[in-house]
Amino acid sequence: MTADWYPGIKAFCSHWSHAPMLQQTFETLEREFADENDACIDAAKGFVECACRLLIQELDDPLNPIDKWPDSPIRHAHPSFNNWVSAAFRLMAIVERRDDPFSKVISQHYNLTEALGKFRDIAGTVSHGKEGLSNKLSAHHRRSALLAADAIVTFLHEAYLEREPDPVRTFEPYERFRASNAVIDRHAALVAGDDEDGYLQVRVLLPNDDEIPLTIEPSRFLFGVDREAYKQALNACKEAAASPTSDDEEAK
Repeated sequence: MTADWYPGIKAFCSHWSHAPMLQQTFETLEREFADENDACIDAAKGFVECACRLLIQELDDPLNPIDKWPDSPIRHAHPSFNNWVSAAFRLMAIVERRDDPFSKVISQHYNLTEALGKFRDIAGTVSHGKEGLSNKLSAHHRRSALLAADAIVTFLHEAYLEREPDPVRTFEPYERFRASNAVIDRHAALVAGDDEDGYLQVRVLLPNDDEIPLTIEPSRFLFGVDREAYKQALNACKEAAASPTSDDEEAK
């Protein structure tokens, strides 16, 4: 199966299934590789860059964005492929010291990045037009490009999964925080009611006897928690709004 050549890319795509551009790039990569087209090399390079930019968007601190760092690899106006990969590695903060032996592993991934970028410059058929009568590359060339891209994406993805995302600014879904969710569910409680304006008043009771007050519209609560319940409530409320009130009936 073609997917056996890029399991890390496939895993990354599955994790970020809610990222439209990433999914589109992945579909292109799969199609071109399965059809034995050299355009899969462009798609492989494009996927790595897209993955890096997604991780940067997820991990970057809006109060101290990486493009404002004095030595940032993406400080200039038009970052290169290598710059995006380097920025993703920087934000991961995987290596704590310059003499960390693990830096040798990372340097090899940088070499893969450099090789993939050059491979794409020479062999890519989409970004760089080729002579119409030039021969296609072999399956070995295409597989090598996919293996290099997959190694980079796998390394970044596995490193990312070891981090705890910031729940305030993450693009990750609720399910990503299973351990944190379980802690809150075990130690916190909810008390709910409504006010005279029809808003849902919720008090989150914390184990230290503190409370977090929340005010939310019933529609927003339903839309965020259960779309089917939202639809059911909408239909019932539409019927109620369309039917005459008791006052209208008495007036008749």
